[in-house]
Amino acid sequence: MPARWEHDAIYAAVQSIPLGCVATYGQIAEEAGLPRRWRLVGKALGALPEGSAVPWHRVVNARGEVSRRGDGTSTTEQRLLLEDEGVAFAANGRIDLDRFRWTG
Repeated sequence: MPARWEHDAIYAAVQSIPLGCVATYGQIAEEAGLPRRWRLVGKALGALPEGSAVPWHRVVNARGEVSRRGDGTSTTEQRLLLEDEGVAFAANGRIDLDRFRWTG
């Protein structure tokens, strides 16, 4: 089981992503001081309580895609939140990381 500080470090890194930008799971792991622990990032974001202020929707996979959730819920909400912030999706469902990736 991960230590509470690990989740807190992940949440702090995610809260640093500005509006209209995205970061990858691996990038957040690095920012949080947890190199190569991208799966832990996914688990931490999945553990957020409903209504959390952490902008979880700004974290995408390394291909610039919205990842399917482990609980089987739709990815539509995340895409809509990102589009509302001005993040554009290509026809293939990917985000241009060269354009929208946060460079911390």
